[in-house]
Amino acid sequence: MSEATRLHAVITGRVQGVGFRFFIRRNANQLGVTGWVRNRTDGAVEIIAEGNDQDLQEFVAKLRTGPQMSWVQNVVAEWQTAKDSFDDFLIAPTAYA
Repeated sequence: MSEATRLHAVITGRVQGVGFRFFIRRNANQLGVTGWVRNRTDGAVEIIAEGNDQDLQEFVAKLRTGPQMSWVQNVVAEWQTAKDSFDDFLIAPTAYA
């Protein structure tokens, strides 16, 4: 098994109100990725995810696609060292700035 990596991603476009967070959680669970996804008040969706490199690369490909009713304009991905902070993948409360 490869070393765990952490992904911090912000996705913009039509990504709220279209089932995006549920789509992401389902794909994270299928890939064995842990972390969370939440809406932001600026209309973006933010994700912190941990897993092995191969699973996270596949996860990012899913982020770029999104569910059927979404339109992904941009995915900004920042790669970090995993902190082993999560047991599963959750939908977190909206982040208020």
